[in-house]
Amino acid sequence: MVLMRHEIGDVLRDFRQQKGATLRQIASRANVALGYLSEVERGQKEASSEILASIAEALDMPLSAVLSEVADRLSVFEQIVPSSRVPDTLPDELVAEFDTDMAVR
Repeated sequence: MVLMRHEIGDVLRDFRQQKGATLRQIASRANVALGYLSEVERGQKEASSEILASIAEALDMPLSAVLSEVADRLSVFEQIVPSSRVPDTLPDELVAEFDTDMAVR
């Protein structure tokens, strides 16, 4: 299961790195503790909407752009995961083929 705080952190980190900014620079501009911003980027803390808005402003990004990117990433994940789940059982054809291969050896 994907956690939204992880995706938010990844998006914030990606935007910060694209701008060539350091954690220290963005934390200072956003008026948040450096350690806290680091935890948000690593998905360890859930930032309030006020903190997210402050970070987005420090990145010179509209909050809507940050949230839109998060939504895009979540939608991609939601489309991939259901089809890539490992089945609980193997199809009978595969089991029969495996049994035949093992019997020959």
